[in-house]
Amino acid sequence: MGISLNGHVALVTGSSKGLGRQIAMCLGKAGAKVVMNYYNNTPAAEAAFSDFEAAECKGILVQADVTDAGQIQQMVELTEEKLGVIDIVVANATPLQPQKPIQDYDWDCYQLMIDFFIKSPFLLTQSTLLQMKAKKWGRIINIGSEVFQCGIGNFSAYVAAKGGQVGWTRSMATELAPFGVTVNIIAPGWIPVERHQNDPQSVKETYLATVPMQRWGIPDDVANAALYFASEESDFVTGQTLCVNGGLTPW
Repeated sequence: MGISLNGHVALVTGSSKGLGRQIAMCLGKAGAKVVMNYYNNTPAAEAAFSDFEAAECKGILVQADVTDAGQIQQMVELTEEKLGVIDIVVANATPLQPQKPIQDYDWDCYQLMIDFFIKSPFLLTQSTLLQMKAKKWGRIINIGSEVFQCGIGNFSAYVAAKGGQVGWTRSMATELAPFGVTVNIIAPGWIPVERHQNDPQSVKETYLATVPMQRWGIPDDVANAALYFASEESDFVTGQTLCVNGGLTPW
């Protein structure tokens, strides 16, 4: 018998495509009612939600900017009305991630990364935490990246914000453990999804050559890790970073 999330309500941000889409599908198939969230590209989001429903998963599709407190609160209230109280939050939404030398960045780019990887989890947690504390059960799962462990150069805005995300996760794990709320982070390697379709093949081959398992990760690899962190089975695991990258960061 597999992991069951029956009786739980999960919010997966940025879940109209890529890793988020597969995480939402995985949690839904395990029995959770799922809020699939997106910000732009309504046709793509509706297509993703149609696939979600075709898999006999239950949930709703909600458009919201997850860096905006007011829109998050509206999404939470709508979810409570339609599905019930959110007790699983997967902070997955991400902006574009430009790679360039430090002298070519401006602060606006840094601020955008901070907004998505620190501000958004902060706002999502604030808006759902009272209900989790009342249940004495909750799961907050951040989607990070191996770039923090690897210290990738020419990527400082993204790497710095992901490092801040790790620190925030550890601090919240300690703070919320007495209330039965776990806070963990999944740090995927480079897993090609829609936004990587135009990346040079030579760059992909160079990266793949560094992966000890000698294969590309797929969205299901990350989704299954999220399923574990969302489950009862992970009840004594908090404050952890799980690298899903085929052994590229074995520390």
